[in-house]
Amino acid sequence: MLRRTLLATALALLAAPALAQTSIRTRWVVKSSEGLDAIAILGPLSGKPFYARYYESEMAAFKPRLSAPVVEAIMSLHAEADAAGGLLWPGLTLVFSGGPTATLGDLLASLDAAETVLKPPFQASVYWDEADWGRFLAGRDRLRLVLTGLRDAGFPEFRRGLADTPAARRIAELNPLLARLDIIAEQERLLGRRLDPQIEIDLSWFCRPHGVKVQGQRFIAHVGASDQVMVLTAAHEILHPPFDMAGPTAKACLAVLEKDALFARILAEKDKGTGYNELDGILNEDTCQALDQIIQERLGYVVRPAAERWTRNDQGMHILAAGLYGLLKADGYDRRGGDLEAWMSAAARGGKLAPASLHAAAARVLGKPMDQLWVTPVKG
Repeated sequence: MLRRTLLATALALLAAPALAQTSIRTRWVVKSSEGLDAIAILGPLSGKPFYARYYESEMAAFKPRLSAPVVEAIMSLHAEADAAGGLLWPGLTLVFSGGPTATLGDLLASLDAAETVLKPPFQASVYWDEADWGRFLAGRDRLRLVLTGLRDAGFPEFRRGLADTPAARRIAELNPLLARLDIIAEQERLLGRRLDPQIEIDLSWFCRPHGVKVQGQRFIAHVGASDQVMVLTAAHEILHPPFDMAGPTAKACLAVLEKDALFARILAEKDKGTGYNELDGILNEDTCQALDQIIQERLGYVVRPAAERWTRNDQGMHILAAGLYGLLKADGYDRRGGDLEAWMSAAARGGKLAPASLHAAAARVLGKPMDQLWVTPVKG
């Protein structure tokens, strides 16, 4: 998933001549969702600086409306998600996105009928996890208390006053822009498989600093994100997962990466609040980051150059992304495309993901010595 709002620059609206196509394969749907925003606001309501710094005025106005039991329920749900190595509201949107999400009332109805409304689509998706579903059910009573508390505190009206006008304006701006950009064609070329041509964007007010992929080819993005960040979020989020994260290729990659002391250090020393607290999560995320950087370059614009991006984002932890990007480019994969799963399987078994190869590729991309790819963050 894309975890930081990136620096915006001017968007080149026309793809490079080599990418000219007779028709655009991608179909875009841009809308706004009260229901998903009701989940996203649980981030800043936690008081965690990772979220709250973006919403100081909103929290000052809204949080006092909530009762003490509602706030306590929010905090306990966050604590359990933290203990499980996850992020609360992105995880909840993943489950709820299998049902209707237009309104807060939709969420409450889905919660009451979770076994019949939410479980079947979640179970059929690539994101199904029995433990995640168990935690969702274990927190259902507290979640109902929270959502009812938001409703009683006037959340729908509060959100409308903030988001309705910016969302309408943003939808009118984005529709003609996105109609020119064939993200799906580039993603299919790099993944080596067909995708649904439709991409759905849910504009959110309370999702900062995340862009979040949910079920289907659908993601959440902040209503105020620039054109360039919006396109990059689409280029990134639809790639998740780049291949079956429970399949033989992922297992082969993880078998190599688990022996790499560099990633053990990263997992032990990084800020847990940024997510990616398990090695399989890093493999999923960083593979997508390597591919989306190639897509940016292929379409003729780059939000942030590779070295700068992976040096600055998330404490510089995305060394695997830099290494994979360097290996893919060196192999010419960015130009010819192919079957990504087959390429990753061969890379795992052929030594490309071993430290000597992967670290050297990351060092070339980042412009750093191999022994300085990860610097332990200063705490405090």
